[in-house]
Amino acid sequence: MSVLPTLADHIIAFNRHLEFTGRLPKGVGVLNPFQDNPEILPISEAFYRKYYSDTRPRRLIMGINPGRLGAGATGIPFTDTKRLTEVCGLTGPEFHTHEPSSVFVYKLIEAYGGPEKFFGRYYINSVSPLGFVKQGKNGKWVNYNYYDSPALFKAITPFAHKKLQEQLGWGLETDTCFSLGKKNARYLKELNEKGGYFDRIVPLDHPRYIVQYKSKQIDAYVDAFLEALGE
Repeated sequence: MSVLPTLADHIIAFNRHLEFTGRLPKGVGVLNPFQDNPEILPISEAFYRKYYSDTRPRRLIMGINPGRLGAGATGIPFTDTKRLTEVCGLTGPEFHTHEPSSVFVYKLIEAYGGPEKFFGRYYINSVSPLGFVKQGKNGKWVNYNYYDSPALFKAITPFAHKKLQEQLGWGLETDTCFSLGKKNARYLKELNEKGGYFDRIVPLDHPRYIVQYKSKQIDAYVDAFLEALGE
């Protein structure tokens, strides 16, 4: 008797083969944690084996693209090394990161009932599952969002469509998609108009914005997110 692949199997294979082959605007580079750091694949695989080793459908939460301190360090969206070890109980890389967005997301997860319950219902990824960096005037590479220039969004649009179709092929729910970031939602809606992926897209404030500018209202934002999620 053949055994159906679990959602963890799908996600791990997806991450292993992530590669951007298009042409990027001048001065923009790709952030691919799964190829850039050999530590990342086994770390992320342990996470997905722990929380997604079943065939239950999940609702999709979509961020923008991986950043250097969260998914860029662990291979798991909105999960820095601190949350990976202290909340998820998994071994992290030798280096340590603290990502502000991760602070809010894991407050939300705690309020929802903990990581087992939350990840049993939701799967988080990004409109672009690979990140981007741009060289600044001082020569240092900094995070660069896919929508930071029209040329970059145009360059990654075929990639975004292809990877979204691939993920939805795993049996994820398509009635509702939650977008982290209202600007992100505008671009996600544009992709959805062409692809017809979701019945509706619900825009939510980005966790980084909440932590950076609305830190005194974090609890209220957690309540608002829970209400939006329908919990």
